[in-house]
Amino acid sequence: MGSPDDDRSSDLVFKPPASPILEAVLQNARNQKYLGKRLDAAGDRIDPDRLGDIVRHGPVLEALREEPLDRREIEERLDVSRATSHRLTKWLGEQGFAEKVDGRFQLTGRGEAITDEVLRFEANVSTAHRMGPLLDVICPHHAEFAIEPMVDATVTVAEPAVPYRPVERFISLVEEAETFRGFNTTHMAPLSIGEFYQQIFDATESEIIYTPHIVEKLFGTYPTRASEAIDHGQLTLWTRETLPYGLAIFDGRVGIGGYDDETGLMQAFVDTDSPLAREWAKRVYASVKADSTPLDGGVEQ
Repeated sequence: MGSPDDDRSSDLVFKPPASPILEAVLQNARNQKYLGKRLDAAGDRIDPDRLGDIVRHGPVLEALREEPLDRREIEERLDVSRATSHRLTKWLGEQGFAEKVDGRFQLTGRGEAITDEVLRFEANVSTAHRMGPLLDVICPHHAEFAIEPMVDATVTVAEPAVPYRPVERFISLVEEAETFRGFNTTHMAPLSIGEFYQQIFDATESEIIYTPHIVEKLFGTYPTRASEAIDHGQLTLWTRETLPYGLAIFDGRVGIGGYDDETGLMQAFVDTDSPLAREWAKRVYASVKADSTPLDGGVEQ
């Protein structure tokens, strides 16, 4: 996944329509960098200590989000003392987040909304932390990338003892798929891994967008087999001068990979079967393909 300087991500125009839910997620991601200024303009900044206090009370908020509880049930659910449960319920009342009804504490409308945002914050921070190795190498300026659809993603990271784990995960998904499409700034897998290219040339119906330089290297390594795969309709290649990062769309999953600039090895691969992530991936792929050139045959050597 090339560096931000190599990525002319601002050249990408995303035209395919999205569902209202996905568009809302993407619009939220685009607006993140402006939130601070908007809060300043509204004079509505929350004191950091109060914000931290709300996050620290996340467990009791989440417990009450499931159902109203009395103090004893709160103590059992959270494994806290009587004194702590009194402190928690007192804080909830002071903040206007909960009220006591028929002996049980239940969230107010404000409390429910706050709880949902605390849980969303935790989920997104947890996801960003797990995806850290990938986020460090994909283009940070790509406006169409959002964390939220990747909450339940599988994250595979290269380690000194198992440097090929991410690419092995990627290849296993290709082997399981009947169709595969994607784009990348470098080879989807090292050219030396013949099993992968045998799968692409002979088994999995594939459509790949590469930069012209990478296409030349592919044909330089597999001139006959690549040409035959294209002639037989097994492989379709497109080229584009610049690409934002790498994207893979399988029959039931989508994945994103991050590569080491020096070695070219995949350092992290994140994949998910989330319908929202799949819609996002198909939308991005369509936009990139719309600005790509089909390769009808081989390349001159």
